[in-house]
Amino acid sequence: MEKRHDLKAVVLAAGKGTRLNSDGAGIPKVMRTAAGRPLISYVLDALPVAGKDVIIVVGYMREQVIAAFPDNEFAVQEEQRGTGHAVMSAAPALKGFEGDVIVCCGDMPLVTPATYAAMAEEHRRSGNACTILSGYMDEPGSYGRIVRDDEGNFLSITEARDCTPEQLEINEINSGLYVFDCRKLLHSLGDVSTDNAQGEYYLTDVPAIMLRRGWKVGVCARDLGDELMGVNTMQELEKAESIIKEGR
Repeated sequence: MEKRHDLKAVVLAAGKGTRLNSDGAGIPKVMRTAAGRPLISYVLDALPVAGKDVIIVVGYMREQVIAAFPDNEFAVQEEQRGTGHAVMSAAPALKGFEGDVIVCCGDMPLVTPATYAAMAEEHRRSGNACTILSGYMDEPGSYGRIVRDDEGNFLSITEARDCTPEQLEINEINSGLYVFDCRKLLHSLGDVSTDNAQGEYYLTDVPAIMLRRGWKVGVCARDLGDELMGVNTMQELEKAESIIKEGR
């Protein structure tokens, strides 16, 4: 795949992975292996950028991630205060960059190169300040919902725990993957607050902040299927490994 030079990526990889028993295994969450490779390695291979254009946000047992991927750039999230806080930790590494930034998760090994490429292309073609990757689920559960107006325009991402009963019925969900105009992202992070059920800085607040500023926010909706699956439990790790071995 051709690598774009007006594009960077921020990979969120600071998590501890308690439900994956990372403590007992002595490794950070994203270094858990599926089919013999760390989860994050699949993410790095699928991205349309590489090397220093990929900033990995590390935290728990970060030395292992840094040692495994020395060609990348790293930002340290000392405390786990939400996805918005993780991207804030990467902000110094993005300062002065005028292109676009993919923000993705290091524990989602099933997202394909085609999906990352489609997000980036939709973002550039539409001239968005932010493009959100969405998918559909019959039972969205704990996923954040994509809230639209009556004409289908994006309004907000609402975390499941903050949803009204009506919003919980929405089956279009936030994948947790985005493309941002870098300058507008950095301008917007300062407006993210902790006024929510978890008391954390949600990256999901940024699209609505951008809308209030008059910037264009779009949604790249795709039939994602298993690509949406993050690896948070041993059962999900086993499922991801099975899918990878089958070659999808």
